[in-house]
Amino acid sequence: MTDLPAAFETIAKSRRSVRAFKPDPIPQELLEHIFRIAGTAPSNCNAQPWITHVVSGDRLRQIEEKLIAAVRAGDADPDAGHREDPYVGIYKERRIGAAVALFEATGVGRHDKKAREESFLRNYRFFDAPHAAWFFMPPAFGLHGAADIGMYAQTLMLALAANGMGSCAQGALGHYSNVVKRELGVDEGLACTFGLSFGYPDEDHPSTKAITDRAPLSDLVHFHE
Repeated sequence: MTDLPAAFETIAKSRRSVRAFKPDPIPQELLEHIFRIAGTAPSNCNAQPWITHVVSGDRLRQIEEKLIAAVRAGDADPDAGHREDPYVGIYKERRIGAAVALFEATGVGRHDKKAREESFLRNYRFFDAPHAAWFFMPPAFGLHGAADIGMYAQTLMLALAANGMGSCAQGALGHYSNVVKRELGVDEGLACTFGLSFGYPDEDHPSTKAITDRAPLSDLVHFHE
């Protein structure tokens, strides 16, 4: 009999932000199976407000070109949830720590402006992934909808991990929602929350050596009796 607690712990701990992928696409039948699993996620009042667009192959490379051009032109147009910078205090420290871990693993020097820019642009190249997904929702759902999409996306990422695949959730892919909506024909009235690059991990890439820490449980969870 399968040890479900141990199996789940293994899958949850194996999930990480993958920043280098092999070019091999995931077969369509398996893709659909994984997204069906993701659809079992809970949502407030069973609203299931996630509207997901999955892009692959040549179409993804075309959107990559558009996004890179928009980044270089400074043509950011994020939806409302991306317009305020929440990274202050301890959150800023954690963000810097994650960036330092990635730069050290990939050999990007602190003062190497060109290398840092190229590292940043890899976000919009989907880290060479063969697939990317964007998560939209009707903005009226607000925080409830954002929580629902978070649960949906986490279920998706765990399903990918359980099937030997990797993913990287990217707030950056929501910063140019104007480009993505235009290219995919998405209703302008929908809010773009974030995107997800995914596929088979390239375990030989130096970025795999980037390890981020986790805050102590006592900093994040408060038990009351």
